[in-house]
Formats: sequence, structure tokens, C-alpha cells
Amino acid sequence: MSRPKRHRSPSRKAIQTGLDSLVAERFRQLKGRRVGLLVNAASIDSQRVHAIDRFRGAAPDVEVVRLFGPRHGVWGEMADRWEGFSDAASGLEVVSLYGAERKPSSESLAGLDALVIDLPEVGARCHTFLWTATLCLQACRGAGVEAVVLDRPNPLGGRHAEGPGVDEGFESVVGLHSLPLRHGFSIGEALRWIAERIGVGVRVVKMRGWGARHWFDRTGLPWVMPAPDLPTSDSVAVFPGMGLVEGTRLSVGRGTARPFEVFGAPWIDARRLVSDLRKADLPGVCFRPCRFTPGHDRFAGELCGGAQIEVLDRERFHPVRAGVAVLAAARAQAGEAFWCDPPFEGEEGKMPIDFLSGGGDLRGAIDAGAGWREVAQGWEPLEEAWRMERLEYLLYDAG
Repeated sequence: MSRPKRHRSPSRKAIQTGLDSLVAERFRQLKGRRVGLLVNAASIDSQRVHAIDRFRGAAPDVEVVRLFGPRHGVWGEMADRWEGFSDAASGLEVVSLYGAERKPSSESLAGLDALVIDLPEVGARCHTFLWTATLCLQACRGAGVEAVVLDRPNPLGGRHAEGPGVDEGFESVVGLHSLPLRHGFSIGEALRWIAERIGVGVRVVKMRGWGARHWFDRTGLPWVMPAPDLPTSDSVAVFPGMGLVEGTRLSVGRGTARPFEVFGAPWIDARRLVSDLRKADLPGVCFRPCRFTPGHDRFAGELCGGAQIEVLDRERFHPVRAGVAVLAAARAQAGEAFWCDPPFEGEEGKMPIDFLSGGGDLRGAIDAGAGWREVAQGWEPLEEAWRMERLEYLLYDAG
């Protein structure tokens, strides 16, 4: 039997990010301005030069006044929550946007003409970077500071969108507005859509050469992990669905070589789990039984039984549907003590899975014994409506 078709080799010619575009035009759009930079370790250009270094090299035409960091910090070295400090290398103040405060204060924006946002996006609504950027747009409006977004690829491409949105009352740091779990936007496109809803302005510096057909490994751009527990493009590919597992008492393999690709718990029967997942007959993906020991977070240092998810055909693979199938198969072994209790990322009053999924329907369906097909049928009208709604915000060829 022939093996399923695997990923193609990278594109020969590198796509240009928004940062590359800005460098190519010699920072013309920001000349004479005092700026803050919201960046992390993946904020590099096609030549592997970090945004901080590019901006500081543009002096005196552009003056970098202050740095801002999302979850895990400017260099990805921080724990989930962290507080600001002075950066020894640059001498600049670093403002935390994932500590006691999640939104830039008026003091941190004082003296800025523009806040430049250059963050990677992982294509999933339940990741925090997009919502950190959203809070920055709101703060910039109040402070009279222009928000400028340097666009970057959606690593999952832009062809597909999948999953539920966010119901009223379930807004959180993993979903402030009602995007599908896999939204199909670049970060610039997403922030254009959000900016219109909240009545703010945003300027997007576009990429050159990127199109919806481009998964990250077709861009020719260097890969830098966007977050410590999303080390590879494989972990990012499954994250829109496997991120839901964070709302359960399973481990997602944090501290292993394959976070979000392996999942399980000490009490999981791995062979039964995989047998049930194979019966679910999900397209473009396979599961195999495995054992692993998480390095940190849930079940740290304990041997866990579980499974590894492997994408065989990513054009047929639907990560959110696969995530639902994982929930259903694991819930069958766990009984009532399957879902994590509040709080979640500082949010009280609702179950973590409800914040992650955007409402209580998914948890209720899984508890009632529904499979992934039944659950997904409820999303299909919303998915089709979203494909039409998003068209006017797209900046790139959808081919």
C-alpha cells in the first residue's frame, strides 16, 4: 500500500512579511515617528533579523521608545504570566501585556506616535496573541496613538475556516469576538475585521507574495516557534482543535517534544482510545497509541497513556472536528470528572472548555454522547456564513 501524500518541500522564493515590506521601503511610513513595538521571538524578517534590530537600525528616522510583550514575553522566555522589566540588551523598557494588566496603560503609550504590532498568528481563535493585539487597538484609540500592524502569514493557509464562534457572555482572552476556531485570516486581516467592529482605526503593512494556498512551509520563510508549546508547524496544524483539550483533565504533552500532538492521562487506556478514534473515520489524519511523560503542567513527571495525532493530508484534515473526536473518545473513559473547573486564564464563573469553544453547546453535546459529525452539523450554517462575511476583509489572493 502506498503511503499517503505528505507535505511538499518549501517554496523556492521567500514571501515578504509586513516587516520585510517596511524595511524595503526604508521605513517611509513611520519616518520621524516615536514608536513602541509589540513583538515576540518570531518577529523576524526573511533574512532572520529581528524587528527590534531592524527598527533600531532605522534610527534616527524612527525612534523606538518602548517594547511590549505578549504571553511568554518578547523572547518567549517567560511563564504564562510575567511583569515588565528593563531590557539589558537594548536599554528599553519592556511592558508586559500578560501579567497584572492585559491592555497597554495610558502611561505605557505616553510619548508614542504609533504602536507597531508584529506578532505571529497561529490561525486559531483560542490563541491569545490576536486578542492581545485587539486590546492594543482599543488602548491606542483612547491614547491617540496610531496602531500599525506588520502582517504575517497564517501558518495554516487562508483557504479554510472551521468551528463555532463565540456566544454572547463567553468573551475571554481566548475569544473577545466571534471568530471561528480556525478563522482563515492573516493577523492583519483579522485585525481589520475586529477594528471595524469596535470602531477603531488600524493600518496594515501588507505582505508580498503570500496567498491563501500557502501553508507556512510553502512560504520560504524561516520558522521560529510562536510560543514555547507550539514548537513546530505540525503542532500548530493541530492546535485549533487540540487546544480544546486544555479544557479537560487530559495532558496535551507540555514539556515533551510533541506538545498538542500527544495527549492523554495516567488513567487513559491508549489502545481503546485509538480504537475509538479510528472508528470515528476522520479524513486526512491518523492516531497511534503512545506513552509520554509531561515535563510540566498537568501530570508533570507522571507516565501517561494516550495517543499521537498525525496529519496525513492537510487539505482534507479538519483540526476542529478532530479535536471534537478526541474529546468524545476521551470523555467515554473519564466519566463525570472530565472537564476542568474554573478559573481559566483569570476568568471566573464558567467552565474553561466553554471559554475555549465559545459557549456551552460543545460540552453539553459531548456529555450527551454526541460524535464529531453530529456536533459539526450544528456549525455548518455558521461556517458558510463566515466564508461569505470574511471576503471583504481579505487582503490576498484566495487561490
